[in-house]
Amino acid sequence: MTSQIYKLAPTVLEKVWGSALTEPWLANPEGKKVGELWFSAPAELPVLVKFLFTSERLSVQVHPGDAYANARHMSTGKTEMWHVLRAEPGATVALGLRESISRERLHAAALNGDIVDLLQWIPTHPGDTFFVPAGTIHAIGAGLVLCEIQQFSDVTYRLFDYHRKPERELHLDDSLAVACLENASHQSVGLPLKCEYFRTEGLTVRGTARIPETAQSAMYVAIAGEGEIEGEPFGPGEAWLAAAGAPPFGINSPEAEFVIASA
Repeated sequence: MTSQIYKLAPTVLEKVWGSALTEPWLANPEGKKVGELWFSAPAELPVLVKFLFTSERLSVQVHPGDAYANARHMSTGKTEMWHVLRAEPGATVALGLRESISRERLHAAALNGDIVDLLQWIPTHPGDTFFVPAGTIHAIGAGLVLCEIQQFSDVTYRLFDYHRKPERELHLDDSLAVACLENASHQSVGLPLKCEYFRTEGLTVRGTARIPETAQSAMYVAIAGEGEIEGEPFGPGEAWLAAAGAPPFGINSPEAEFVIASA
């Protein structure tokens, strides 16, 4: 295989809200509470791709935009999207507020937990795709496996964490500075999805798919199925980078699904 097309090594992170139910995306014979798999190649592609596995709700969070993140952390902001791979019955995500509120009310709701009821909780199903712009208050529910694509940043402000022990730091001042306080209607937007920071699209392979040479780097994230990429085996939960200018290559599989991420 050309050095311009290669499999990325994942970083595996255990989380208090993680899940032992990570297969087929990650073998987990020890039943660890895995929360995230990270894939990145920042020199070629300024996006971060994650698989998220949840057995509990994640904290209520908000991410800053570029200007605030640069001023506070010398970082980019964090706009992201989620593509749902598995959803247990009743699984939900929260995106935005059900009603417009003041910063004073948001502060009080974050302290006493009322913020959970102020969020817009959306039922989720495999194949749903949600766009999460910086400034959107959000939370990911239990019983989900998501593929997340985001700006290459890990700046997260925590508003509420369900009083879990040990208690983790909240970031109320920063959250109040960047959060959108207007109500908004968010629904699944589907693929392809394009914003100023990244583009994501789906690819179904039945037999052979020929991928042409492209001017920009792209990450091919296998979410279902097995096969070969230029003669090398792939399976679900793997990510392959095709660097800018990589020659055309083939993907072979009886049936496989990919999410493709590019800048």
